[in-house]
Amino acid sequence: MSARRSLVWLGLTPEPEQELPAAVAALRAPAAGRPSPALLAAERRRVERLVLRGTQRGWLRYLREVTELVVAAAAGAEPLDPRPALVAGEVVLDHHRMLIGLPGAGYARTATQRRDLEHALARLRCHRDTTPPGRPDPSGPSQPRSTA
Repeated sequence: MSARRSLVWLGLTPEPEQELPAAVAALRAPAAGRPSPALLAAERRRVERLVLRGTQRGWLRYLREVTELVVAAAAGAEPLDPRPALVAGEVVLDHHRMLIGLPGAGYARTATQRRDLEHALARLRCHRDTTPPGRPDPSGPSQPRSTA
C-alpha cells in the first residue's frame, strides 16, 4: 500500500459496510422476490474488496451506484417493499453528509447525490406509510410474538 494513499475515508462510519450489502442485494433482486444467497454474497464481497483494497474514489463510485438504485426505486410507480431502498438511501445520505469533515472535494462532489437522495427518501417514506399491511418482508417471515 502506498504511503501516499489516504485512508481517512475509512474512519467515517461502519454502517455502509454493515447495512449496504443486504439492502443493495434486495434492490438488485428481481422485483417479485428476495435476493438470492449468491447475490447477497457477491454484494458482501464487493463491499469488502472496496473497503480493504479500494480507494475513496472507488468507494464513492460504488455509493453513486447505490444512489442510482435508490432513486430508481423511488421513481417506480410503487416499489414492492420500500425498506431496502430506505435503508440504502439513509446510509448513503448519512455517509455523504459526514464527508464535510474530511479533507478533499468528496463533500462537494456528492452534493447532487445528497439532493437526489433527500428527494428519493421523502418519496419512499410516503410509499412506506401507504403500503398496506401484509406485504411480504424481504428479510423473511415474521416470527410470532410470545404472549408470556
